[in-house]
Amino acid sequence: MAYGPNYPDLFRRAAEVIDKILRGARPGDIPVEQPTKFYLVINLKSAKALGLTVPNELLLTADEVVE
Repeated sequence: MAYGPNYPDLFRRAAEVIDKILRGARPGDIPVEQPTKFYLVINLKSAKALGLTVPNELLLTADEVVE
């Protein structure tokens, strides 16, 4: 199982900040942002090898399930 930030969203937001700087904004005036979108991947093969059962509720919320 992996849970982390959605990188395409992070890169898009970074590009928006760069655009602001290139248009004259001072970097110190731009607030620091934290990730707001996350990505959940569940690997069922690894879970089975570890003897774990993944609840269906968790599988339904996953962004990607690796068989």
